[in-house]
Amino acid sequence: MDVPWLLVAHGSVTALVVVSFLCGQWPIFEGTFVQSINHFLTSGAYRHFLRLVQASCGNGARDLVLGVEQYCCDRPNPILQLFYVAIIGGSYFIIVQTSFKYIPGYYVSVWHRYLSIVVVSIGAILFALTSFSDPGTVTSENVSQYVSAYPFDNIIFVEKECSTCKFIRPARAKHCRICDRCVARFDHHCGWMNNCIGEKNTRYFVAFLVWHFLLCMYGALILGFIIAGELKVKKVIYILTVYYGVDNSFSGLFPHVAQWLLAVHNTQILLALFLGIIALLLGGFCAYHVHLCLSNTTTNESFKWQDYIFWMKKENAASASAAVLKASISGASSEAQEPAPSKWKTFFSRSQTPAEEPVVKNNIYDVGWIRNLWEVIVPLSERRSFSRRKSD
Repeated sequence: MDVPWLLVAHGSVTALVVVSFLCGQWPIFEGTFVQSINHFLTSGAYRHFLRLVQASCGNGARDLVLGVEQYCCDRPNPILQLFYVAIIGGSYFIIVQTSFKYIPGYYVSVWHRYLSIVVVSIGAILFALTSFSDPGTVTSENVSQYVSAYPFDNIIFVEKECSTCKFIRPARAKHCRICDRCVARFDHHCGWMNNCIGEKNTRYFVAFLVWHFLLCMYGALILGFIIAGELKVKKVIYILTVYYGVDNSFSGLFPHVAQWLLAVHNTQILLALFLGIIALLLGGFCAYHVHLCLSNTTTNESFKWQDYIFWMKKENAASASAAVLKASISGASSEAQEPAPSKWKTFFSRSQTPAEEPVVKNNIYDVGWIRNLWEVIVPLSERRSFSRRKSD
């Protein structure tokens, strides 16, 4: 029974690291060891590594590490693209080598052999479309059309010149420091795609996320059906209960069935768990971006709105505090001229504290979820009316 405990420990540590890395900054984990692990993974470990390199190999080695960091994080490079290809190709190769021999099976028909090739190929096509398509580069030739297509809301987007491109930067656009270009309806720069996600390729990016979520769910389910089919074909439960006298209950069968599965089908179990975890992560990321598309908001704009609402709340709180202070001063001066109220009236009276003004997110680009989604599927720059637009 050493193998199950080893797998449980490995899975627990992996889950803790993944949750800490992705969710360690959430308010619910503030002050906990999860936040400490997140801080160590995101910044502390790298700083300690730099100090170790400098102490053991000198400043030259430290500068070399910083140069590699700059290349990986601040310049276009295909490292994560190659990593994606390695993950997809390696996982599919392992599944073919270890699990295709069980297809066809009791619950899995033979056509899943060929369907798997189709779904993986579609995923690769969406990856290529997202990686190598134009995200919506703003140039001096089309800037006037983009300025006319996306009006300034004068809240999070005001008319100003791009200091690098030397033209008026359209609303919703941003100059990507990695790609060194202005991108219309800028969402974010995706290292996995080695490309910006913008007006023209958001549709491919969201389709990529949705398809890979379904792909991982499909793979995990098929592997689960393969394992269930092997239990049925090998008559494991029948043998345990009839020939070994094991109690025909969940608590009685589970340890023995788990031991048999981990000894015979440990590869399928690990692959199913891996695909299931990736599906959960992709599902959350996918739901977030679908929500952004339906509300006609980008990742870049969501951060801008968060900053705007935060500062407006602070400003409203300061205004409310000033009003209370002014009211208390005027009240104190009037009380000095009037007779003191009775103790009972003072006890039961409530202070009239002015309420803070609510901060409203006025997204002028939200035109209803149907039109918002259509704008993602058919970008404004690909419509006939775009070429006829001129800036005022």
